[in-house]
Amino acid sequence: MILALTGATGFVGSHLLDLALAEGHNVRALARRPQPPRKGVTWIGGALDRSDSLARMVAGANATIHVAGVVNAPNRAGFAAGNAAGTAAMLEAATEAGMRRFVHVSSLAAREPDLSDYGWSKAEAERLVEASALDWTIVRPPAIFGPRDTELLELFRMARRHVVPLPPAGGRLSVIAVEDLTRLLLDLATGQALVRAHVDPDDGTPNGWDHRAFARAIGDAVGTRVLPLPLPRPVLEGVSRIEHAIRGRRAKLTADRVRYFCHPDWVAQARPPAEIWSPRLETRAALAATAAWYRAAGLL
Repeated sequence: MILALTGATGFVGSHLLDLALAEGHNVRALARRPQPPRKGVTWIGGALDRSDSLARMVAGANATIHVAGVVNAPNRAGFAAGNAAGTAAMLEAATEAGMRRFVHVSSLAAREPDLSDYGWSKAEAERLVEASALDWTIVRPPAIFGPRDTELLELFRMARRHVVPLPPAGGRLSVIAVEDLTRLLLDLATGQALVRAHVDPDDGTPNGWDHRAFARAIGDAVGTRVLPLPLPRPVLEGVSRIEHAIRGRRAKLTADRVRYFCHPDWVAQARPPAEIWSPRLETRAALAATAAWYRAAGLL
């Protein structure tokens, strides 16, 4: 098949690109910057706010997998531009090209749009997808980990220092290895399962992970014993203000993320039917492989 892919230079998208090529597909991949030539890939220079590049990417493609999005922005307008407006542009391009299959990567955050600007923007993007006439599937991943990820890298680094600050006690989350997620995305794009459905894939852990248990699992992955340290929300808000004062736009723990992190329930609810997809990687082994990749890349 010919697949149109956004976000191909990012964490999830780069793994998905590798998998699609390994499965024998051709990919038209959107990229802001020039990329090295790669067999099976047609790089389309442009961005989500450039209709001409989107039209070139989807023309003649069999399906679109929309991975690109914004996970950190200074305000609601930034999230709206990257997630809602970007999705609207992709839907318009796919519709005008006569494409039917559209796999949209959202987030569990869309389940609680009032908690954060990020969650609101992902919910707005979902609303646009649902209103389209395409054969869409919305995939809401939980926390994603694996080689090349930079979002959870800091947790691995803190585990090396034996103390992992966490959201308030009592919260639970689901997680998924990037390899399992990309396998689902590719299967959906190349088939017709779960059309006009929402799915929450995860690693299969019943009722998700307690934050403290997941921190200890990361400690095991890096070969240390860790002290999970749940922090009250006011403390996290204070840390966020300090980080913003020091790092500005590069701050990771934004006020928006604090609101998101402190929600107690980020457990997958609408898992894909087992006959369609199920996770293959055991989380502790996948965490250890992630830590090994960080070490080899000089990041840990």
